[in-house]
Amino acid sequence: MHFGKLRAFVPLLLILFLRAEPIAVRNVEGSLQGFLVLRTTDGKTIASGNLTQTVQGNRVALHLVFRFRDGSLYDEMATFTQEGSFRLINDHLIQKGPKFPKPLDVQIDTASGTVTVHYQDKGQDKVETEQMDLPDDLANGVIFDELKNIAPDAKDVKLSWLAATPKPRIVKLSLTSVGGETFSVAGRPNRSTVFNLKVEIGGVAGVVAPWLGKQPSDMRIWIANGPVPVLVKWEGMLYFGGPTWRIEITSPVWPRTSR
Repeated sequence: MHFGKLRAFVPLLLILFLRAEPIAVRNVEGSLQGFLVLRTTDGKTIASGNLTQTVQGNRVALHLVFRFRDGSLYDEMATFTQEGSFRLINDHLIQKGPKFPKPLDVQIDTASGTVTVHYQDKGQDKVETEQMDLPDDLANGVIFDELKNIAPDAKDVKLSWLAATPKPRIVKLSLTSVGGETFSVAGRPNRSTVFNLKVEIGGVAGVVAPWLGKQPSDMRIWIANGPVPVLVKWEGMLYFGGPTWRIEITSPVWPRTSR
């Protein structure tokens, strides 16, 4: 192929690569509140989390917060619809504090295609605003709900993700079922489906990323089986390029009372 034609053909390949179908709704989301804990891979607790979800009409509002012991904060609010498939409306992510080497404030508006990133560079506040052709399957802020709607035997399901580094760019997440695993609740065994989640950067950057040590490590997700699937564990990065942490459901601890 002539180089000039090849150069024109490559952007088309990238556009085709970035397009995918939104995740179909198999389980309609409702109002909920969940208590989460964030740990390192060796079991050290570093943050407490709270997930709340409310429904108003055809819109679902999700709010995920992790408050770290060192004062760091991860705070994400997303709004989406679930009419046949999941579609993100807007997402607002704040990550700041010692646990985050690059404090970010990222806002995504899918209707206008506007992405605004507030960040710091050498102590100076900077703003990056871009108009982007955002894909319909964008999973930012919605991925916890989408994972519960993927078939247990799924292979190579594609999701789009906007990574702010701080310049926003779309990457692909490839999700594949890798089997099952048993866990217990109050001594009773339960089964879960385990998924592997791989980040596919794509383009020239994706080719050179492993050589530069910038290819994100794969993530693992455990979804409890049953008529109402539940995400029970996540091992991977909480932010793009971050360390591997573990998110798990936790239960209340009551103060001891004297008798």
